[in-house]
Amino acid sequence: MAPVVTSAHPEVCPLAPAADTAYVFAMTEAHPAVSEVAALVGNPARANILMALIDGRALTASELAYVAGVSPQTTSEHLAKLREANLLSLTKQGRHCYFRLGSPNVARMIEGIMVVAADGPRRYRPRWNGDDQLRTARTCYDHIAGRLGVALTDALTRRKHIVLTEDGGVVTRAGEKHLAEFGLKLDDVRRGRRTFCRPCLDWSERRPHLAGALGTAFADRCFDLGWVARIRDSRALKISTRGERGFNEVFGIRLNADS
Repeated sequence: MAPVVTSAHPEVCPLAPAADTAYVFAMTEAHPAVSEVAALVGNPARANILMALIDGRALTASELAYVAGVSPQTTSEHLAKLREANLLSLTKQGRHCYFRLGSPNVARMIEGIMVVAADGPRRYRPRWNGDDQLRTARTCYDHIAGRLGVALTDALTRRKHIVLTEDGGVVTRAGEKHLAEFGLKLDDVRRGRRTFCRPCLDWSERRPHLAGALGTAFADRCFDLGWVARIRDSRALKISTRGERGFNEVFGIRLNADS
């Protein structure tokens, strides 16, 4: 009779544990930084810092300490963590250091969180200073948002000047002619590595406004024409009397300049 070989290790089923282990490993490898980024954004002081920069401006550490509501030393620690995660970038100019969002994707992430928060319990809903003025027209990183941004996007799509999909968009031939007459040089806009045209879900209006390189060029043109102007210490935009007339004549949009 052949000898029986035994083991000091208990016998286990080779299928279930292996499957569980592989599943946990795969999930960890596929999403290595989600929890880390979420934890960074979830801190109230750091969230305030990111929100202050969502209009595309660059601010100093002292300015960000004020909006964060914490001491300069604590702000420096927060800024270091945000920079390490590439959520912020740093530019030095003379003796001053300026911080801005690391990329348009960061602004898009913050705006997306605000959309989700707006549908959540009241205590999680975004709050802002500026009331109806901010809701009428504001910046979303480097493009126009609010009622004005949505109305412009509606006008362009309704007239078939642009066609938007869920995550992209194209300019039609009629749109190229119309935007060229408006003063946009689309060949220049298409240069670069940034997405040319895409929708961005507006958190206050729950509908898309125009983003991407085209959205930025469009906003810049409106600033150059004097149709809109920034309001100090706010994301809100002031629509000038000239802008009220221009938006109506060129795009068929009627918005009160005093909104």
